[in-house]
Amino acid sequence: MRLSLALALFATPALAQVEQGPPNAPHAPAFANQTRAPALPASAVTATLLTGGLEHPWGIAALPDGRFLVTERPGRLRLVSAAGEVGPPIAGLPGIVVEGQGGLLDVALADDFAQSGRIYLTYAENNLVGGMFLAAASGVLAADGTRLTGVAEFWTQSPAIRGSGVHFGGRIVPDGAGHIFIIAGERGMWQEPDQVQALDTDLGKVIRLNADGSEPVDNPFAGQPDAGDLWTSGHRNPQGAALDGQGRLWTMEHGPAGGDELNLLVPGANHGWPLVSYGIDYSGAPVGDGKQRGPGITEPVYYWDPVIAPGGMAFYAGPMFPDWQGDILIGSLNPGGLVRLQLDGDVVVGEERLLPDLGRVRDVQVLADGSILLLTDLDDGGIWRVTQGS
Repeated sequence: MRLSLALALFATPALAQVEQGPPNAPHAPAFANQTRAPALPASAVTATLLTGGLEHPWGIAALPDGRFLVTERPGRLRLVSAAGEVGPPIAGLPGIVVEGQGGLLDVALADDFAQSGRIYLTYAENNLVGGMFLAAASGVLAADGTRLTGVAEFWTQSPAIRGSGVHFGGRIVPDGAGHIFIIAGERGMWQEPDQVQALDTDLGKVIRLNADGSEPVDNPFAGQPDAGDLWTSGHRNPQGAALDGQGRLWTMEHGPAGGDELNLLVPGANHGWPLVSYGIDYSGAPVGDGKQRGPGITEPVYYWDPVIAPGGMAFYAGPMFPDWQGDILIGSLNPGGLVRLQLDGDVVVGEERLLPDLGRVRDVQVLADGSILLLTDLDDGGIWRVTQGS
């Protein structure tokens, strides 16, 4: 009795978690801190509107001269000055289909942009019978920033899907070593697990290509028919992707009702969708047979239930927030704002929710001075600069 009392008196109290409400699914995590990690102390930040008047901005890329390229999902690419002045639509874009969640999606600079002026775009396209798919193209930004030249489409998702305007994924990430990652969603085909899981489709896959669009010989499925460009499989709708300080690719993935995931991608890994999920269907029905893990399935590093509806992501490295070094910053579409995750190695040890009043944050960009740019995905969207202080 006395021993029990002493243990009760000196037990470490449970650390507080981020306030988020009850989970949708009855699933248990596979390991400690895989979900609902302890809440981090509140950070002092200030968000200042750099510019508004953008229609559903989706992707942003910082140029070496301090300007930014910003995509608008309705099919426009714009150049924005460091002071927030928005230029007219840039000419010469490829054919883009705007339907549902599809349109002009991400923009990224080629590794040799300073010499070549080359950029990459991802976007929705359709074929002659109306099936939509994700596509990627490159082009050279003119010196005056008014148009793209030499635009060439170098990758298209297969198969095209009719009657679905959802789950394109869409991020594109050059790796700094001559490769490009394309993050492709499963196009809403979760009721066709054989198609999503099959290695000869691009549904729910992460693609790795050489900078010229060819397939790297060290890809995990190199030499397999229609699978040589694959890096990982079993994804639902990954809309965030970033390289960490070791050059490893991480992704953020939308789950259904619950089950948003942070994943560290290992070549050849299967991330399980739609066979397993830490969420449930929007109807309340289980996903697949209701399991959240299985043989040969790679666990997410972290998951959310209820969701944060993740947008873009970035690893923080900069002088403005010294306590944030190596932390992951994630845009949230619902409930909105910015999510910060603190890592110890590859394990999440803390979570913070910031700036919820900004609403739908679609992309995150860390600048050289350590400030952070956030895109708000709204009819009248904008670019916000986040700095230290309150």
